[in-house]
Amino acid sequence: MRSFSFSQASSVLQDPSFVRNLAALYEHKGKQALYLEARPDVLESLCEFAKIQSTDASNRIEGIFTSKKRLNEIVANRAQPNNRDEQEIAGYRDVLALIHESHDYIDVTPNVILQLHSMLHRHSGHAFAGRWKDGDNAIVERAADGSERVRFRPVPAVATPHAMEELCAEYNRAVSEGVLDPLVLIPRFILDFTCIHPFTDGNGRMSRLLTLLLLYRAGFVVGKYVSIEGEISRTKDTYYDALRQSSAGWDEGRNDYAPFTRYTLGVMLAAYKDFESRVESVTGAAMSKPKRIEKVLSGKLGKVTKADIVRECPDISLTTIERTLHGLLTQGRIEKVGAGRSTGYVWKGVARGSLFSRRAWPIGVVAQCAAHQKRRARAVIGIGPTMRTMMERGCA
Repeated sequence: MRSFSFSQASSVLQDPSFVRNLAALYEHKGKQALYLEARPDVLESLCEFAKIQSTDASNRIEGIFTSKKRLNEIVANRAQPNNRDEQEIAGYRDVLALIHESHDYIDVTPNVILQLHSMLHRHSGHAFAGRWKDGDNAIVERAADGSERVRFRPVPAVATPHAMEELCAEYNRAVSEGVLDPLVLIPRFILDFTCIHPFTDGNGRMSRLLTLLLLYRAGFVVGKYVSIEGEISRTKDTYYDALRQSSAGWDEGRNDYAPFTRYTLGVMLAAYKDFESRVESVTGAAMSKPKRIEKVLSGKLGKVTKADIVRECPDISLTTIERTLHGLLTQGRIEKVGAGRSTGYVWKGVARGSLFSRRAWPIGVVAQCAAHQKRRARAVIGIGPTMRTMMERGCA
């Protein structure tokens, strides 16, 4: 049976780019305390938005979803789940809230993991909730032509309890003895957990919840304010590719943890940069809310959606965002593209109210220009028709 040992140095530590990312993450962690002293109302808004986005993204990866309105109501505990998908969403909300509030008191043990899994399925009433799998399973890879092949076989059901005991014990030993950096250990634990596939259902969501728990316990709490699961969802193809690469040969003990470790650190870096940008946009120069919305639009290439603006400025109401967008459209500073759910806005830069737009000129300036045009028209009398036409066009 597959054994677990975190004592062996990871090959990823020999990669200079990985070491740079590791150093950058500790720099972000060092600045984290300063950002956490920012306006409490801003952090609260970021936290509430991150909970909604995390709950939505992690479930949506597994094909579980509901309407935006229902999602917001369920995450805010203002509505009861009406169907199977909403029951799963409510369960994720509960586990996420527990991890956010009590991560320092949640030990990494098999019994705790079983309790978290039971909470994840508390609204659905599944018989397998809080129990290890009772049947063997396989990780299947589907090709583009529809054919399937078994990539590897996880630990058999009968051996799963022992495997989870050993995995948790080895992880806790490695953390307490400082065998490897926590940011190297955490992806290894999550990959091993995913490859054990200890539950009948909910392995993917549990792996992402455990990622947050382990990161928070290591002092990296950015996931409270920017959705780690949201970043994973946006890079889902890369996520699955990293899992595929690192799980190859896992059942034989010859897999490479490096691809999944690099991916995890990349997600964390993106989250920290996003977090710092959002806090600075609010607590930096005293910008009005419309100006902050303009900054989001002007600072991004290509199409920007309302959802992008909400993600960047979670403390600004949708009404304010829509009113600002309407004003910028009227001024000609942005262009509306797409329709329906794919509607977006592209920054054009120069407004009709700018110096370069005739419609913005004062009446006196327009009158002077008109008089100037008449004088030029009189001056071209006697000039050939071709030259007159060219000069008139130049003054138009």
